[in-house]
Amino acid sequence: MSESCPRPEMRRFWQDHSQESSLQEMMLDSEAERLSHEDTPEILALLPGLEGQDVLELGAGIGRFTGFLAERAHHVTAVDFMENFVVQNRANNGHRANVKFLEADVTSLQLPQQSFDLIFSNWLFMYLSDTEVSNVVQRMLLWLRPGGHLFLRESCFYQSGNSPRSFNPTLYRSPADYNRLLTSAHQTCEGKLCGFEIVLSRSVQTYIKRKQNRNQVCWLLRMVPRNLEATHGYETFQKFLDSEQYASRSIRRYEWVFGPGFVSTGGLSTTKELLSMLDLKKGQRVLDIGCGIGGGDFYMAKEFGVEVLGMDLSHNMVELALERAQKEPGSSVQFEIGDATQRLFPEASFDVIYSRDTILHVVDKRALFAKFLVWLKPGGQLLISDYCCGPRPWSKAFTEYVQQRGYSLLTPHEYGQVLQEVGFSQVKALDYTERMLTALAQELQELERSHDQFVQEFSEKEFDSMASGWRQKRQRCADGDQRWGVFYALKPHAAL
Repeated sequence: MSESCPRPEMRRFWQDHSQESSLQEMMLDSEAERLSHEDTPEILALLPGLEGQDVLELGAGIGRFTGFLAERAHHVTAVDFMENFVVQNRANNGHRANVKFLEADVTSLQLPQQSFDLIFSNWLFMYLSDTEVSNVVQRMLLWLRPGGHLFLRESCFYQSGNSPRSFNPTLYRSPADYNRLLTSAHQTCEGKLCGFEIVLSRSVQTYIKRKQNRNQVCWLLRMVPRNLEATHGYETFQKFLDSEQYASRSIRRYEWVFGPGFVSTGGLSTTKELLSMLDLKKGQRVLDIGCGIGGGDFYMAKEFGVEVLGMDLSHNMVELALERAQKEPGSSVQFEIGDATQRLFPEASFDVIYSRDTILHVVDKRALFAKFLVWLKPGGQLLISDYCCGPRPWSKAFTEYVQQRGYSLLTPHEYGQVLQEVGFSQVKALDYTERMLTALAQELQELERSHDQFVQEFSEKEFDSMASGWRQKRQRCADGDQRWGVFYALKPHAAL
């Protein structure tokens, strides 16, 4: 990443592009009117509830979002460093009593601590150096109240707008760069170490639709206390996953065993079997929790004509899924980095919620299943496969395995009980361990058959590790400690 982004140069750039204080200038695009009309509601739909909230809008420009934020929030402080933009924003929104306008450079901005519930920015950090981004994010943690949110949207990799520019000092980072800059910041707040945790990160769909451009990326982050014990010594649980079990090389090894596009038990074969339990119809909306690298999502979209939103907490998984999406032109599949335990969707957003071997990472399954019930339409279907456990006490080896992986396991019966208690109907809790054992035997046999190719791609040490891991899974299942559960349920049509 580059550090060359001096403020005088950036100010000169925006002086060139703020002469008329128009939407086209601010968005640096001749299609600004149409793009703004479509992406404004898309962006606003990703924000947490604004009722009664105090909002800090940074890089507010001429007020494209200011009015919408002010209509919902208790108060908005709208900040921009270009005088022309501030004047125009005041002309557009000065009649709103709950908006304060401020001409200031965010790199030197000073605000009272714990003043805001949400900090909102749309194209800001791409005009700051890495050091400036880090410093601003550190101060944001002070400006926010505990549990507050940060929303940002940036152009990644390359320029998106088509306006001519005599020079362009903008920094087009990768999403991974932003993830690192945003989640590595921390502050001591009320005696506790706190930082940002990603709630969601996804491409702006308007730009995919209108420009075939996936590089407009937005994030929603939440300020949370840092608990290094709970996140296994890493700053966030996401970093634990991406550095350990779901490191990029590990994902590629899993895919070698499970088959192209898959990182869960049985690959495509079990995917087909489980999907036969669903009544999928063309045009239905499916939410895939823990989508991995997207194989199941592409299959569902192609085979049944459904629209799929694949969500995974692992940045590495989603990055690979987006790579594969480039080879699926016209596919009705979207992907986002997202934490399902923090994510918000409107009631009755989906016809189906689907999840494969993911919820084992979630401690409070009851709260998550309650969210699923809200997100599903009446009569909507839930289908989950997941690692489960046998009756306790477990063997010492299985206990250590679960602790090392950070899993939270229930027996298949307990799992089904939680679904029923939350309010799902027609719950089926099925012990599919024998099917898992069949898949493990087939996968191990194929791994051993392709030994030479695997070692050529990876290494002998990695082959031994994978083969040993598969044998250990089989032994844990044979001992009765590890089980594999499949769960189907419906959202009732009406409250009983």
